Amino acid sequence: MTGGGGDLRLLVAAFGDAGHAFPAIALGAELVGRGHHVTIETWEKWREPVEELGLRFQAAEEYVVFPPPPPGEGAGAAEAAEALMPLFDELRPDAVVSDILTLAPALAAEVRGVPWGTLVPHLYPVHETGLPFFGFGMEPPRTGLGRRAWRGALPLLEAGLRRGRRELNETRAKLGLGPLERFHGGISTELVLVGTLPQLEYPRDWPAEVEITGPLGFELPHPDIELPPGDDPLVLVASSTAQDPECELIRRCFEGLADQPVRVVATSNGHLPRRPIDVPDNAALVGWLSYSQLMPLSALVVCHGGHGTVARALTEGRPLLVSPAVGDMAENAVRVAWAGCGLTVPSRLCRGATIRWAVQRLLGDSSYRRSAEAIAASPWAKGGAGRAADAVESQAVR
Repeated sequence: MTGGGGDLRLLVAAFGDAGHAFPAIALGAELVGRGHHVTIETWEKWREPVEELGLRFQAAEEYVVFPPPPPGEGAGAAEAAEALMPLFDELRPDAVVSDILTLAPALAAEVRGVPWGTLVPHLYPVHETGLPFFGFGMEPPRTGLGRRAWRGALPLLEAGLRRGRRELNETRAKLGLGPLERFHGGISTELVLVGTLPQLEYPRDWPAEVEITGPLGFELPHPDIELPPGDDPLVLVASSTAQDPECELIRRCFEGLADQPVRVVATSNGHLPRRPIDVPDNAALVGWLSYSQLMPLSALVVCHGGHGTVARALTEGRPLLVSPAVGDMAENAVRVAWAGCGLTVPSRLCRGATIRWAVQRLLGDSSYRRSAEAIAASPWAKGGAGRAADAVESQAVR
């Protein structure tokens, strides 16, 4: 069921990393399929796949969000928002969806009086009192004492939030917008699309504007690869390009699993380091692969914990071994463990022997597989882009 019918004019803007751009492209493709006119604003490198889907492409300018740059010392969010005004005047969008890391389109929408929503392509990052701070990678407290401890630490978090609010208000002032009193002013109060699995979210009080949609999946096509021979369980290793340029996770997996009754397929996601990687007889190393081919065939997935990889594995019912690097990876890792569908190996302990032990445990204990399969069997495993499109249509016609 759609909220607004066809022929809406919509702008969907996203940060250029694949974990942010791909959910935005998935949403845009769903909206175009419903007969709407959609422009995607993101980095130039995604122009070809965007246009192949029948979407209009607009290259996004890179700019500094926080702290705002001094006048004359580079483009900030205010200058980027001003640069978007001609596009807004041309498109006359009925609504704007702006990625959580993409502030300029949200500011431009507010200046032009256009309804705008926020796309959060991962776990919801706004703090709930009594829960651990987002990004710390810690499970919820089990006692009242634990909840009080997190409440007692709240002033430390709020000090950073006040600084962010002050810097945002400086940016808003450049555009003639009034200051905000609330924290997280870059997140819409009208519509927030959270593209994750609800099974990974801690119980909390949800704001009325938040819609958990399930993952918004998009994948670039890649040809099928040849798998290592045999019928031993297949372990897929998906390395982070940005956070593991030397492919240390792949090296540790090859080291730890070389003599195990498994087959290993590892992807470096488009790069190979200068130092060669020794590939054992039971393994294969490729630059690119299709998750559509490998995920359904895998017994488990090893990764750094990027949300897109985690969500894709769980929607296929595959347990995870996560060795987080930076950013929200530690948070994703602890949610996987909390949900009972995987294990975490801290990066400082990521050795061949540790990987071997964790893989043996995941393959030997069927509870991890059952937990992942329960997520895959839930309604949230599919249809995330459709639920997000329903919400955007409803917002655009209010």
